[in-house]
Amino acid sequence: MAASYPDDFKCPISLEIMSDPVILSSGHTFDRSSIQRWLDAGHRTCPITQLPLPENPSLIPNHALRSLISNFNPVSLSKPFLPHPPPQTLISILISPSASLDSKLDCLNQLARVSKRDSVMRRKLTESGAVSAVLKCVGSDDPTLQEKALSLLLNLSLDDDNKVGLVAEGAIGLTVAALQARSPDCRAVAATMLTSLAVVEVNKATIGAYPYAIRSLVGILRYGNNREQKEAATALYAICSYPGNRVRTVECGAVPILLEIANSGLDRAVEVLGLLAKCREGREEMQRFHGSMEILGRVLRNGAPRGVQYALLTLISLCCHSERACVEARREGVLGICMTLIDDDNEKIRANAAKLIHILRGNNA
Repeated sequence: MAASYPDDFKCPISLEIMSDPVILSSGHTFDRSSIQRWLDAGHRTCPITQLPLPENPSLIPNHALRSLISNFNPVSLSKPFLPHPPPQTLISILISPSASLDSKLDCLNQLARVSKRDSVMRRKLTESGAVSAVLKCVGSDDPTLQEKALSLLLNLSLDDDNKVGLVAEGAIGLTVAALQARSPDCRAVAATMLTSLAVVEVNKATIGAYPYAIRSLVGILRYGNNREQKEAATALYAICSYPGNRVRTVECGAVPILLEIANSGLDRAVEVLGLLAKCREGREEMQRFHGSMEILGRVLRNGAPRGVQYALLTLISLCCHSERACVEARREGVLGICMTLIDDDNEKIRANAAKLIHILRGNNA
């Protein structure tokens, strides 16, 4: 089965399909378990470039690639291969005023199929001027054409070299507009597109400063379906790793919505809260929300490992800056939960649980 997936979906170390793709500081993506084993063995170089790494290398989740892998259907690749027209021919149809909607949709489907599994084809497409043609379709009033174009654009953004170029050609504005499209699927893909663009550090500030980008994502959190909420939270997590975007996100009313979603079981919402708790405005909003400590305590008890990790980080930020937060945390039994977490298999959970215990006991003295 793995042979039918694009090579970009496979870990360069294990050559298996990645279940938890993360980006190393060298810019290359690996499966978390594989690169962690490499680092645990004492290596401090990138397995691909052999360039030196920091003493404690960060592993940044590649949410966009994970989403593409999870939504990929390898069965479609088992169909007989049919020759497709040259990319330039397909692009010409896309930009032709006389081309029918069906012909444009067919072009986008063909381009998406070849670009998803072929990095060489993605490079050829960008060099052939495909981006401007696809962006015109993203700006279409037809929801199906818009969604197909966004999916193709997402494929092109898989290559980091393309991300800055896509932004330069106006991808952010059209993608943000698509966040308000009629189609839920279109809105979800648009959020994933922003996540992909935000992998490049300079794009995070650009996206955050763009009018209505963060506000639209928060709107999807409030009113979207489960898929939309997950993709919007993932995009906010990517964008808010840039500190300047955290206050903007708080001002758009994200904190109470994220807490409510976290309470319903979406751990990705807790990850965003962990970042927002690093700014004063975020902490103040969390303390104003009635039941925030109860929700975070529930995540500690029942959440997935990543949700638990970020709930601990959120609580550490809150309790470091507020005696009231410490009192509420102790009242919700957080100290007792942390005592059970110091024996957890996850090293980060153990370390953060121990840190929170120290804070709560120190304030209790």
